[in-house]
Amino acid sequence: MGKAILNNEDLYRMLDEFLRDSKSFWEGFYEDRSMDIPFFKIQGPDENLVSYYENVLLPERVLELGCGPGRNAIYMTQMGSRVDALDISENAISWAKERAEAERVAINFHCTSVFDFECEPHSYDFIYDCGLLHHLPPHRRIAYLEIVKKALKNDGHFGIVSFNTKGAPDTPDWEVYAEKSMKGGIGYSEERLKEVFANDFQVIEFREMKKMDQESGRFGEDFLWAGLMRVQRDR
Repeated sequence: MGKAILNNEDLYRMLDEFLRDSKSFWEGFYEDRSMDIPFFKIQGPDENLVSYYENVLLPERVLELGCGPGRNAIYMTQMGSRVDALDISENAISWAKERAEAERVAINFHCTSVFDFECEPHSYDFIYDCGLLHHLPPHRRIAYLEIVKKALKNDGHFGIVSFNTKGAPDTPDWEVYAEKSMKGGIGYSEERLKEVFANDFQVIEFREMKKMDQESGRFGEDFLWAGLMRVQRDR
């Protein structure tokens, strides 16, 4: 007989088993660094992130969710932020550490799931997610939002980069489980993505990411949304 479902985490882990093993997938994804992946080809930061730092933000403490090879973590550290950067893939973290060492920057890298990472409540000025949310199954969204809200300081900022419907199909939540597949990620419409954050965040900027060429030194693809928000809560 299977294990009893006694709490929400038991339920979430059961639903996880309907879908691919995320850690195994991402270990394989980051194993071959020569693959023709847009953000493998460029070491520079996201174009929207640069805009936030140049025009809106100067955060002291930052948490990056799904840091991959470390492009954005390195940039934010070079801009004066103290960065904790998470990724579930050991191969991604190894690559990120190599890049950080080459750039002579100190970053606190953690090879862990966002759902297993423990931090002091309300300790970050800014949380940034480039590419994690659209790979999360629907049942993990609520916990994800709670983690972000818990980790941010009052009036802290949250940045998100996520597939739009050019980047992936706008798969309904129920269909993920009916077909037992995330189909490579969820492509969010503007309305759907804003609805995820509507109860707890004020949208400061929301737009399609600008497509950038490699010579710019920045990453940008128009199949992605870029959003900046401020957390709102009762004080």
